[in-house]
Amino acid sequence: MTVQTKPNKVIVCEGNEAAARGVALARPDVVSVYPITPQSSLVEALSQMIADGELDAELINAEGEHSVLSSLQGACLAGARTYTATSAQGLAFMFEPYIRAPGLRLPMVLGIVTRDVLSPQCVWGGHQDAMLVRECGWIQMYCETVQEILDTNIMAYKVAEHPEVMLPVNVCHDGNYLSFGIARCELPEQGLVDDFLGPKSINWHVALDPERPMAVDPLTGGSNNPGPAMFVRYRMGQTESMGRALRVISEVHTDWGKRTGRHHAPLIEEYRMEGAQVALVTIGSMTGAAKDAVDAARDSGQAVGLVKVKTYRPFPAQAMTKALANVKAVGVVDRSVSFAWNGGPVYQDTLTALALAGQRLPIQSMIGGLAGADITQEHFERAIARVFGLAKGEGSTETHWMNEKD
Repeated sequence: MTVQTKPNKVIVCEGNEAAARGVALARPDVVSVYPITPQSSLVEALSQMIADGELDAELINAEGEHSVLSSLQGACLAGARTYTATSAQGLAFMFEPYIRAPGLRLPMVLGIVTRDVLSPQCVWGGHQDAMLVRECGWIQMYCETVQEILDTNIMAYKVAEHPEVMLPVNVCHDGNYLSFGIARCELPEQGLVDDFLGPKSINWHVALDPERPMAVDPLTGGSNNPGPAMFVRYRMGQTESMGRALRVISEVHTDWGKRTGRHHAPLIEEYRMEGAQVALVTIGSMTGAAKDAVDAARDSGQAVGLVKVKTYRPFPAQAMTKALANVKAVGVVDRSVSFAWNGGPVYQDTLTALALAGQRLPIQSMIGGLAGADITQEHFERAIARVFGLAKGEGSTETHWMNEKD
């Protein structure tokens, strides 16, 4: 096993550049691009690397996001390691090929630089775009820091290409706050990444070859043919692979930590949960401010902890319920909305996981940071106070809109 033997090269870069550098270290064969705010500088960085000879990959400047992902599906079927990234309306435009990729079991990596969606018009950060496609069969991992963006993009290829998974992966990082946020970032050695990922083996499950013509994505279904049974087998295979992905994601993160010395929580991160009476649940870049609020509360004698969601799809229900097993109340902070439940998507999944585990406790949905609004330490301090109130039987569990009056 190759490990980091020399001091890491350290740079200062924005999150989009960190994503591009992580992808380049994974040596994709084909990159297809179309710019959209706040993703544009990511694909611009990859395009520049290819133009400068720093990355040996085919670049497709497509006419739109539908063509971007369609072209990469063909490349992936032919055995290429691929990459693209998008945001918001761009993700909506590529929806048809997007929902096709998991059913074809294509081990692709696609970055979502998260952004709120219209209407009203908005080009600022939020999680609504990624959350809208959370049930399409893609694995989704969310990053908290610039360093985590780089490392997760590399790890995503090993997860996607694992023979027990073979599913596409979204690496999600917050628009504005991480896409353009500048921070210190360590770069692993190319040889370490090569050894970590191993030989490319992308299309072994399809083996698309012009010398051996075959049908891809056959028509199934209907009442007078065996199609429905075949369709069911496909769906069962997808869901079973999603379940196995939780173990694979954990193993891949452990391997990466041993090689680089950088350990990221694979499924969830438990922060100061020892002896916690109440807890916050967060996702993405908001977690830094939330941790500061937890630290301040702990310093004042309040027993509060935090659980950060790293892997959102598949949802790590067992890890979540274990982390929250001993608390008296929970506040789940989302940067997006689940319109069906007048709450947040992460709240909805956390509530479901707790209910299935028989854990009955007060839990409140808190929605903040929409359209690029700040969620500050002060916001989280007020959220902690609300959750302590719930633990005492005070206040309401109705959805709390954190920025409503800011």
